[in-house]
Amino acid sequence: MSLRSLVRLILVPPLLAAGALPASAQPAAAASQVYRCPGPPVLYTDAISPKEAIEKGCRTIEGTPITIIQAPRPRPAAAPSGGSGSGSSTAPRAAGDGKVDPAAQRQRDSEARRILQDELKKEEDKLAQMQKEYNNGEPERRGDERNYQRYIDRVAEMKAAITRKEADISALRREIAKLPAP
Repeated sequence: MSLRSLVRLILVPPLLAAGALPASAQPAAAASQVYRCPGPPVLYTDAISPKEAIEKGCRTIEGTPITIIQAPRPRPAAAPSGGSGSGSSTAPRAAGDGKVDPAAQRQRDSEARRILQDELKKEEDKLAQMQKEYNNGEPERRGDERNYQRYIDRVAEMKAAITRKEADISALRREIAKLPAP
């Protein structure tokens, strides 16, 4: 929203009501409509045409001055009040600077790598078991599969489960590859 629009929204309606504006300025200010448009952030604007306002479902606001209040700026994070101030590399850094100690980051990375490798091993073992049961598309028939369609459905489910498991393993390998080398 431009400064001109803000001035119109804030100053013009009270001045019009008080009759403080000269007659030459009143028609121009009165010609501008202020709209309240719906949405997750409710929008008050005079920068759209009446046709756009109708399309967006906006309502006209008449005779009501709009006040805009600027939100306070966030304060910068305070420095930690450590007594010694030794500056050792193992001390945690301030929460506001967004940096992590390199040794702590290496430890996190190695822990993440270990967890992902453990998960990868479990998933590979499950995949091997599933492929063994699948038997290259010809698993053994069970007693409850007298109907051949049930057998075909089970084989299709097994194939889909193997495909999903392979995709999971690929995703785990990609995640491990993203981590820095140990």
